[in-house]
Amino acid sequence: MNNISAGRKWASKLATAVVTTLLCGTLQATAQDVRITKDIMEVEYTFNGNTYVISRNQDPNHRIPDAYTKTSRSCPKFCVQPMKVHEGVNTVGELELLQFLQDYVSTGKGFLIDGRTSDWYDKGTIPGAVNLPYNVFVPGPDNVFFDSVMVMLGGKKNEFDEWSFDDPKDLMLFCNGPWCGQSPTAIRNLLAINYPPEKLHYYRGGMQNWYSMGFSVEVPGTGS
Repeated sequence: MNNISAGRKWASKLATAVVTTLLCGTLQATAQDVRITKDIMEVEYTFNGNTYVISRNQDPNHRIPDAYTKTSRSCPKFCVQPMKVHEGVNTVGELELLQFLQDYVSTGKGFLIDGRTSDWYDKGTIPGAVNLPYNVFVPGPDNVFFDSVMVMLGGKKNEFDEWSFDDPKDLMLFCNGPWCGQSPTAIRNLLAINYPPEKLHYYRGGMQNWYSMGFSVEVPGTGS
């Protein structure tokens, strides 16, 4: 092989190596640039004096926790929930939830409510969510929190012990996912005491969908 041919051969290999390196670098950068939408990298909002930033995990090898990978939970306890909990109640996805945080939670007009029991909430929740388990919304002598929670949400009780909501908060409720009945139960409990359905919003995907998209998760008490 003459020097000219050898030179061309090595130049070709070098060019291929350079292109491959650049291409791999581009693919890697793209894979790690995990945005919420094409135009939104993160969402920031404030609640109760704290600022929360929600983004998506940038690790392309990240996986959801094992607790949310099960496909065959026993029903009737873990049954698939309907898309519409009740007429007038708005069912939403992740983007609508994020918009709700900015439009309602940051402005003091609403709350994001984690309707799960505290043992689930303590393992991880959507940043800034208030833990009000579904059974908190059931009136009764054993529920010492009921009246104070209803007042916080804009309720008033009349002389007949009936609740009215003239200026209620907008509430976004969620639980573990489409197979979890805790937040739908909370919504039905609220409707049973005259909470306006148009003020209730249901994030059906819950923590299972939230984890599956790599969104930020807050573990209460750990600062993360």
